[in-house]
Amino acid sequence: MYLETILILSQKLSGVRSIDVCEEMGYSKPSVSRAVGILKNGGYILVDRDGYITLTDEGRYVAERTYERHRVLTAFFESIGVSKERATEDACKIEHDISDETFNALKRFIAEEGIR
Repeated sequence: MYLETILILSQKLSGVRSIDVCEEMGYSKPSVSRAVGILKNGGYILVDRDGYITLTDEGRYVAERTYERHRVLTAFFESIGVSKERATEDACKIEHDISDETFNALKRFIAEEGIR
């Protein structure tokens, strides 16, 4: 969820810092700081000397993949009558666990049915 949040914030803001992630996600500074350290050590983000966070190519790939799943699942759930709030919450839970096979089949189904 952190990478997805950084991606979304980077589309809205000229620069993303840990405090922006805290405010967006509603998490404490220590929690975000720990996650930023883990993501940095994992090669998913870079943090410059002023504290600005950028996604590496790998981080961007993971973030975009997750965000696509979030958007598609949310739209699908809303199309079958789930409230926007519940659709968003459920998509967030599922986006990380759904297999590529199932997700790609769902995308094909949505395209065939003209759902959006």
